[in-house]
Amino acid sequence: MARQESDREDLFAEAVTLTRRVECELSMTTGELVVMAGFRANGHFSLYLGPDTVYQFDADGRLRRAYRSGFLFRTQGTTLARLRRERSATETLLLRTDLTDEELQHFQRTMLQELEAVAGKLSAVSGDELRQFPEEDTAVQQDVVRQLASAGRQSPWLSPPIAAR
Repeated sequence: MARQESDREDLFAEAVTLTRRVECELSMTTGELVVMAGFRANGHFSLYLGPDTVYQFDADGRLRRAYRSGFLFRTQGTTLARLRRERSATETLLLRTDLTDEELQHFQRTMLQELEAVAGKLSAVSGDELRQFPEEDTAVQQDVVRQLASAGRQSPWLSPPIAAR
């Protein structure tokens, strides 16, 4: 884990693990938002909503981890662990709190609303408003919109726990 986080200059160019990806600026109710989404070679799907919100799903569309409001959220199989970094001069600690049932339901509702809003806006974007890789992949935008419509709606909607390092 990096000792210091920093905003990326060009996340689209740096996201080489997303072998198929799209990026565009969308007009949302909260203002203009740069959105990037894509797929890893293993079918995992990631969505970046500006610099502060990220959702990562497994190949079945179940949530694995998220970054939101300055917290890392990681699946525990039946709930999410909210991880907060606490730094000192010599170490970085990750402080873990598992979400309550109410917090988990609120998290899912908020996430699904965001996915739905982005899917609606992204489906209306034309080619000159969109960056994509590979450039010749004419289906990547539709595949992202389709994934946004189904991600996080499975039962269970959380992936199995991520193995500790």
